[in-house]
Amino acid sequence: MTLTDHHAMARPLGALLSAAIAFMIAGAAIAVPAGLTLNPDDTAGTLAAVDDRVGLHLLELGLDVIGWLALACAGLVMAVIAAAAGRFTGLVAAGLLALAGAAGLLHDAGNLAVTQLAGGPAEPSVAAAEAVLLTAKWTVNLAGLLWVAATVASAAAQAKRLRWAGAAAAVSGLAAVAVPWTAGTSGPSPELEQVGYLLHLPVMAWWAVLGWRHLRPGPPAAS
Repeated sequence: MTLTDHHAMARPLGALLSAAIAFMIAGAAIAVPAGLTLNPDDTAGTLAAVDDRVGLHLLELGLDVIGWLALACAGLVMAVIAAAAGRFTGLVAAGLLALAGAAGLLHDAGNLAVTQLAGGPAEPSVAAAEAVLLTAKWTVNLAGLLWVAATVASAAAQAKRLRWAGAAAAVSGLAAVAVPWTAGTSGPSPELEQVGYLLHLPVMAWWAVLGWRHLRPGPPAAS
């Protein structure tokens, strides 16, 4: 891959990273105020909320699906750039990022299944939905862990300030991933779950900055 080819691929990578973050935040901005965060601690209430606001539920999930898909595609583009440049750490980061995107899509698949369960008979639907929601929550926890690992691997190849910012974001993201593990068999409360999502925001912000650096004119950032 020539330098020109590298620059040509940097812009799509930046666009994908920026789109991933933007769509995920847009989905969360709909879900949180509408009470559609799909908490397995109150499965019956979750199903009722989905049934009452099915349009909003599908809209926010659609945005989230696009976000995770863009993240997975960004990982694949990163892999091409890193492989052509012979950067092993970049290739590792790309693989982890693509896996994070795939895990996020599986998480959304579970949440989409809840849509149909919300319209079914009460008792069987609640039992099935609780299992689906728990699986979806742990899948997004895995996606977060993979995303943190991708941040560490990618930050290693960046300039000093961006590298240290990536390390700080990874620490915050790791704390977010650890939240459900500290809750025992009862699982995290809705409030604690929201804290976990807030702790993951620095990771998203770091990748948004990386996406912007790939979009701007001039030599692209390391991938």
